[in-house]
Amino acid sequence: MSKVSVYRKEHFNAAHRLYNPEWSDEKNDAVFGKCNNPNGHGHNYEVIVKLTGEVDPETGYVYDMKKLSDLIQGQVVERFDHKNLNLDTEEFKHLNPTAENIVKVIYDLLRDKIDEKYEMKITLYETERNFVEYPA
Repeated sequence: MSKVSVYRKEHFNAAHRLYNPEWSDEKNDAVFGKCNNPNGHGHNYEVIVKLTGEVDPETGYVYDMKKLSDLIQGQVVERFDHKNLNLDTEEFKHLNPTAENIVKVIYDLLRDKIDEKYEMKITLYETERNFVEYPA
């Protein structure tokens, strides 16, 4: 049987500051610009989880989309929504919350909860024009 991919999109709103504590303020400003604002700035993130697998002949599903939505809500949205990622989350206390790092953290949070028989890819939109995928 051929594989099918299913997608679930959720969103969360979060603030962050891009900053490397090993660098001077001048270097942080030069590299991160406005994203280095000491008070942070926010985004309306869109996260898309793609699962690829065989269609179950009994259910007709690759994966139960309600179960996937609940998993994303519990592992990602409830953890990051309306939070300052730098200050309010353990995942980014010592990790710069770039889109690249956020997408990898989301992948790791979900990968442990989803059977390895499913291929998984996470797409994270930071803005309409800026987005990242993991794994590439």
